[in-house]
Amino acid sequence: MDSGNSLRDRLVDIGVDLVTTEGSASLGLREIARRAGVSHGAPRRHFPTHHDLLSAIARRGFEDLGARFMAAIADTTSPRAQLRAAARVYVGYALECRGMFELMFRHDLLDSEQHADGERHLRKSTLPLFGRIVILVAQCRAESNAAQRPSATNEAALSPAVTAAALWSNLHGVAQLWSWGSLQLTLDASGPGDSPGRDQLDELIAAVLNAHLGPVSS
Repeated sequence: MDSGNSLRDRLVDIGVDLVTTEGSASLGLREIARRAGVSHGAPRRHFPTHHDLLSAIARRGFEDLGARFMAAIADTTSPRAQLRAAARVYVGYALECRGMFELMFRHDLLDSEQHADGERHLRKSTLPLFGRIVILVAQCRAESNAAQRPSATNEAALSPAVTAAALWSNLHGVAQLWSWGSLQLTLDASGPGDSPGRDQLDELIAAVLNAHLGPVSS
């Protein structure tokens, strides 16, 4: 017989597999219980609400994304290079793991006041990642000021957190519009699997960083 912890982990594992292969709409408690081979009420011993289970699944996504961030920036030194590496990882993750990516940022469903447990789950995962981006933005700004490079959008008047949030929003929009094929249409680019399309995606990511942090000095 499974221990409580192993059943809990198995339920989350099944949820991760479901959201990866079938999308976030597939994450029903009954279906997860069926695949785990337990009664439909069994998951509630570990996850009192559906939102608690969804939040635990989303937390796995944040752990995965965070690990990818760390691997991507391991061989970079400058804050700007780290931000670009993180941006590429973020957009790449959105395209590779579309179901999980969609779930992870539905804080309106997972973090509402009615679902305090879910809020605790995701706050522990979301805020450190965002905090790292804020630090990198602040470091980029300090380097830019030291080199006396004016920002292309006068972002210096904004706090690093606001600039980081705007940059994140821009990247999220790029990822979403690219996954829908909208940017490829407007830019006459190839699909995500083709090298020409990937090159234009990299150009878009660079343009986002330039828009919020100013261009890299020549």
